[in-house]
Amino acid sequence: MSSKDIYIRLKDASYDLKFLLNRGYKKKVAINLVANKYVLNKNGRNYLERKVFSDDKSKDRSHKIVNITNVTNKTIFVDGYNVLISVETICNREYGSLVMCDDGVLRDLKAVFGKYKINSTTEKALNNIMSILNQYNPAYVCFFYDSPVSKSGELARITNSIIQINNLNGCAVTNKNVDFELVKQSKKYGGIIATSDGPIIDRIKNVLDIPNQICKTLN
Repeated sequence: MSSKDIYIRLKDASYDLKFLLNRGYKKKVAINLVANKYVLNKNGRNYLERKVFSDDKSKDRSHKIVNITNVTNKTIFVDGYNVLISVETICNREYGSLVMCDDGVLRDLKAVFGKYKINSTTEKALNNIMSILNQYNPAYVCFFYDSPVSKSGELARITNSIIQINNLNGCAVTNKNVDFELVKQSKKYGGIIATSDGPIIDRIKNVLDIPNQICKTLN
């Protein structure tokens, strides 16, 4: 199957999925129906899962996205692996795995989270993150890494070093339940969460899309 045929199939599947979601179908059920109809593989299903949302959910989430100019004097809580993996993809110019989703968030379609390994692009990506944040003077920046992921402690140490090098006020820590902690800290301190994780976005008031902001600076 040609890339054009795959594009057309995914476009049609996305249209059908959005229709079903707008009609109130549960997403898992709707994806199964559409994926079976268009004979989509695991990658196709992953695309639909991350990109397509109902009109109501898309509108609700998009209203929560803040421009990076609004982070001045604010506390930023960073969903570490979520943001880092996407920025590494940008640094490696693997734009084919990035997609702008219905809810206005840029997402990486590669499912590498639990298998993440520190690599030659890690420090470059972290420096890019610190650099763009530093331009807008946040009050404090805290990175959260999932402790069950291998070498998350080492990654936190690297991140702390780069935070200091970039003269940012902040820290990097590990946590067993990052999603819960991000939401908890955001509500406690009124901070902004940097993430593309949909379930987290649904539970907070303000979200920052750092990968999308970095992409904009490259254009």
